[in-house]
Amino acid sequence: MVDRLLVLVVWLLGPVLLSPLLAAGAQAGPALVFEAATGTVLYAEEPDKAWHPASLTKLMTAYLTFRALKSGTITLNTKVTNSANARRQRYGLALPVGRKMTIDTALKALIVRSANDVAVMLAEKLAGSVPRFVALMNETAREIGMTRTRFQNPNGLHHPDQFSTARDMAILAKRILDEFPEYKPYFALSSMRYDGKFIRSYNRLLGRLKGADGMKTGYICPAGFNIVASATRDGRQLVAVVLGGASEDERNERARALLEHYFAFYGWVRLWRRKTLATLPFDPPQPVAVQDATCQVRGCAARPQCRGKRPRQWLAAKPLARGKARTLKARAQRSVRKSARKKRAATGHEPQRAAVFFNPAER
Repeated sequence: MVDRLLVLVVWLLGPVLLSPLLAAGAQAGPALVFEAATGTVLYAEEPDKAWHPASLTKLMTAYLTFRALKSGTITLNTKVTNSANARRQRYGLALPVGRKMTIDTALKALIVRSANDVAVMLAEKLAGSVPRFVALMNETAREIGMTRTRFQNPNGLHHPDQFSTARDMAILAKRILDEFPEYKPYFALSSMRYDGKFIRSYNRLLGRLKGADGMKTGYICPAGFNIVASATRDGRQLVAVVLGGASEDERNERARALLEHYFAFYGWVRLWRRKTLATLPFDPPQPVAVQDATCQVRGCAARPQCRGKRPRQWLAAKPLARGKARTLKARAQRSVRKSARKKRAATGHEPQRAAVFFNPAER
């Protein structure tokens, strides 16, 4: 009788216990899944391991912008200006110095396009300068309980002393969802238009995962591919934090698998999962991790922060990310021109020129 009960328990709980491990993969980094309403942690793997957040940093930039909106310091129609400092940021909208946009448009560009220049524009508007804004970011992080996070810039471009953890990113995501539900639609945007150009979101789970409704992706070579992904089904919202994916597809698949799993087995997991983001025991502090698998991508191979993390024959390799970006963009443009020629031949009308975007630093 006891044997039969044991077999029944294993049969029922086996998928609950094993599926997240199978979804993790050999090169898995930290991950955490929690329920947005209660903060209950459904799954945690190395939740306190220090990691470069990449563009997940922009969640804090957005959070401080929402706070300023709530306080009345700014409105959605307030204008931000592209400064010379913002213009120097890599992988943004590449606006001319002096160009203005509203806070509403800036938030869309920050979240959908992950525009690094726009993050600096918001920082300068809210705090007067980037150093003062970074100080505000760190002060706010301590205030809301992000005890193992340190910010060095508002956009997530690599800095060796900028780090966070899966738990801290989950705390930040929960704060945004709890305090500013009216701004959730920004994170659910799958695209936007700016200056006549169509811009797609880097969050490929939107429209592909049932109930997906945000939040943010991030990528730099030493961090790998990061994501904070939210989905809501039958009134229940779950959020997954996945850090250090070896590729965009691997990151998305792991986040998808974790969310699917804990929606399916939510009832079983809640029988014994009682810890929240605040009460989950902390792991001992560890040095900031560098994602070995991502540093073996040829475009990242020659980056100084990846030294020692790649095959020896790549030590003197020339970074190819920019060249690869040009190649992919050229192919896309050729495809657009070919389609335009076919349309002209068929209708005799000149089609509107399409915009092609490819950002090798944020996928």
